[in-house]
Amino acid sequence: MIAFKDIEISDKDTITKFTMKSNRRNCDLSFSNLCSWRFLYDTQFAIVDGFLVFKFWVEGELAYMMPVGEGDLKKVIKDLIQDANEEQQPFRMLGVCRGMQADLEEILPNKFAFATTRNYADYIYLRTDLATLKGKKFQSKRNFTNRFKREHPNYEYTPITSDNIDECLILEEKWCKENNCDEYEGTGNERRALTFALKNFEALGLTGGLLRVDGKIVAFTFGMPINYDTFGTHVEKADTSIEGAYAMINMEFANHIPEQYVYINREEDLGIPGLRKAKLSYNPEIILEKSMVNLLKDEPVELINW
Repeated sequence: MIAFKDIEISDKDTITKFTMKSNRRNCDLSFSNLCSWRFLYDTQFAIVDGFLVFKFWVEGELAYMMPVGEGDLKKVIKDLIQDANEEQQPFRMLGVCRGMQADLEEILPNKFAFATTRNYADYIYLRTDLATLKGKKFQSKRNFTNRFKREHPNYEYTPITSDNIDECLILEEKWCKENNCDEYEGTGNERRALTFALKNFEALGLTGGLLRVDGKIVAFTFGMPINYDTFGTHVEKADTSIEGAYAMINMEFANHIPEQYVYINREEDLGIPGLRKAKLSYNPEIILEKSMVNLLKDEPVELINW
């Protein structure tokens, strides 16, 4: 069995050494996401023959991610399948994008079934689009930001630091009450992950920003790089009584993300109609579909014959 270990904050450099040079842009590979949500998925990792591999549990069922690295992918996939056999669980992977599917078919043709769920597709945008809001397709967004500037000409955008994290948590609590978030399944998990991220902001390597109006925080957002050209935005909260606050924090943050990041991944919509509408309204450059991969076997696999 592969010697997996629990993810800890101290593993950041080990994990990002693989993810930052990878071509993978899916939000699942953000170190902050991996660490902040480990309480729910019991996420573990290991380094196997030059590949970074992840193992986790979803509602009691075992799953893996597609290995990240270079070398003999076929051997590593076989090792993961053997690990699942030893756990007495069927082998499956989650978050497998189209290019990864092609890699699997190349090394082990006709061994897997792929099932894609639109609800878990990532929305990926050009950073310059979100930073400038240029063109007719962003007219409605410019209207929101222009109104915000007119009504709040003395607003301030500042980075999130240890000095203002408590203010962010207070705004999140206010947002939750106003949006009746306790009525929605999964919101408690989101709050726990968000709180963990804010309380370990610097150690996780997060970057964030907040808006103030008359000295009071009205919006905040944060994230971190996923790979060398894609930055992940993990959280965005705003006072819903301040019109344009969401559009403004979005634009300001895109302007403060280093220019080396061509893309911004704003994660999934989870099938929530309002969230899908909002994410589509920003005209994504890529809707990155992710699939569940199942091995086409109902019994233990004899790997030697593959």
